[in-house]
Amino acid sequence: MKKWIGKWVMFVALGHTVVGITFFGSVYRELLASGLYNSITSEKAGLAAWFALFGAVLFVVGMLLSALEANGSPIPRSVGVALLLLTVLGVVLMPVSGFWLMFPVALLIVLKKAPGVRPLAI
Repeated sequence: MKKWIGKWVMFVALGHTVVGITFFGSVYRELLASGLYNSITSEKAGLAAWFALFGAVLFVVGMLLSALEANGSPIPRSVGVALLLLTVLGVVLMPVSGFWLMFPVALLIVLKKAPGVRPLAI
């Protein structure tokens, strides 16, 4: 099987970042111009910061998943469950969002049969 889970998560993270730059580009320029330190002074700036930080954390998760795949290590089912719960919460809170893109990897991790492990019955 192709090792695509980590790459998919990194792809989603990069897409998230592009969307953030598209919507918050002017806010990011203002934050940089003010020197970054203690520069979050509005709700919009806070939203822009969280958007960027979530994209970065998601990219790191993708790198970790890719490393596990490259080493032939199984991705812990608990990671899949956590991603699935986060995805469901994200879709419930924001149905018109990119959270839907995480369902394939979250479900695959949860349902994938690891060596010596019975598949999870849902």
